[in-house]
Amino acid sequence: MEHKELSVSEAQQMVDRWITTVGVRYFSPLTNMAILAEEVGEVARIMARRFGDQSFKSGEADTLGDELADVMWVVMAIANQTGVDLTEAFYKNLDKKTERDALRHRLNEKL
Repeated sequence: MEHKELSVSEAQQMVDRWITTVGVRYFSPLTNMAILAEEVGEVARIMARRFGDQSFKSGEADTLGDELADVMWVVMAIANQTGVDLTEAFYKNLDKKTERDALRHRLNEKL
């Protein structure tokens, strides 16, 4: 199934529509924070197996894309319920990093 490109704003709206129809309602912000920690842990587990010293257990799948999408989903849910426009926040964050780190990485001898 092919999908069109999606803006962050469109994705936030899709998450909201799904949560308020199929999902009935938003979980509390604290519950969503716990879910985010859980999903990031699942990303870490896969990364440790794919790129680290651990190996996958028998029957355990390498579902990195799915787990990253789970992280995106819950981040968008938290943004929605707290009134954060992730597109605006992303651009502000990019500007902050660009200004703050204009020379930092170029001058880092370790890189």
